Amino acid sequence: MDNVYERFGVRPIINASGPATRLSGAIMAPEVANAMREASQWCVDIDQLQGAACAIIARHTGAEAGYVTSGAAAGLLLSTAACVTGLDPTKMNRLPDTRGMRNRVVMARSHRNFYDHAVRSVGIELVEVGIADRYSGAGVRDAEPWEYAAAIDDNTAAIFYVAYAHTQPDLVSVVEVAHAAGVPVIVDAAGQLPPASNLTRFIAEGADLVCFSGGKTVAGPQASGILAGRKDLIEAAALQHLDLDILWDQWNPPEALIDKSRLPGAPHHGIGRPCKVGKEEIVGLLTALERFVAEGDDARQARWLAHMQALVEAAGTIGGASVALRNDPKRKTIPAVHVQLDEDVLGKTALEVVRELQDGDPGIAANPSYVREGVVAFGPMCLKEGEAEAVGRRLRAVLGA
Repeated sequence: MDNVYERFGVRPIINASGPATRLSGAIMAPEVANAMREASQWCVDIDQLQGAACAIIARHTGAEAGYVTSGAAAGLLLSTAACVTGLDPTKMNRLPDTRGMRNRVVMARSHRNFYDHAVRSVGIELVEVGIADRYSGAGVRDAEPWEYAAAIDDNTAAIFYVAYAHTQPDLVSVVEVAHAAGVPVIVDAAGQLPPASNLTRFIAEGADLVCFSGGKTVAGPQASGILAGRKDLIEAAALQHLDLDILWDQWNPPEALIDKSRLPGAPHHGIGRPCKVGKEEIVGLLTALERFVAEGDDARQARWLAHMQALVEAAGTIGGASVALRNDPKRKTIPAVHVQLDEDVLGKTALEVVRELQDGDPGIAANPSYVREGVVAFGPMCLKEGEAEAVGRRLRAVLGA
């Protein structure tokens, strides 16, 4: 057997789609995997390790503090809980019962997606604002800052902002409205790397908490994420995540992460406790983050572009299909290959091609986002050396070239 997956009867695939969780995330560099392996051979105080992570994440994001989570969605849950409870252990112990607390979170209707389940799970009421006419085709408008302002009241715990290249209104205007009312802003930036400048952008624009995925472009462990922001809110998040089954007089957390002197006592295991993150994930994430920053956008772009060019060359000319190199429409800093099919000429649909690639040998995961437009898409982020050529050859075979 060639690898550990085959030992368990699981067939590895070539991931030419992207670092989605269902496809097991990114390929970690040997340096990251080795760091995790080394971390697994020692025991440490997780509070102290998260304290070290706090400083490293703060340095790379420009935030006051940082924390390693078990993913961006876990970061959203912890962020929301922190905004609802602040540093009050009694409130922490009551979640998700938020009666009598600030328990309303405002967000634009056009920002809604299934990941806001992580926000709602804290027990808050989600308040939607705006009508996304520009998505329905009925007009050009979306949510506007004045609508956020009108929705804020004495029970508002936070504004939840989902960052995409096309998101409206802009973050700066939302922050201005929120901060005028004393309300923090949580930014979901799970997939907003690259560019690396986005690590600092959202904090610089005034966000109070920002969540990134650690298992996508950063190429850390799939079950990891980055939470960066205000020190008091990071502290409140940590208190609802850490294992606090320890005597008060014994507990000695790093002050950079948790200032024990500000607390009347420690909460019991918090609402974020199911989102446990291990020492291996913390070390792997920090190692991957520093590699991501050190590599730089230009070198990363060149590496990805080489994969996509190799795929195009291996695919060659295919009758009934146009194979083109382009930028991913959703993430313009990432090169992609789009194969536009003439489904009548080929006698098969784009979805059928995606299924044939998936079910073939080797199994190849293509991006199905554009199959309704007759397009099979490929991305470079999870390809290893030689795999782009294998994808091109397999595509030719599936299309009868």
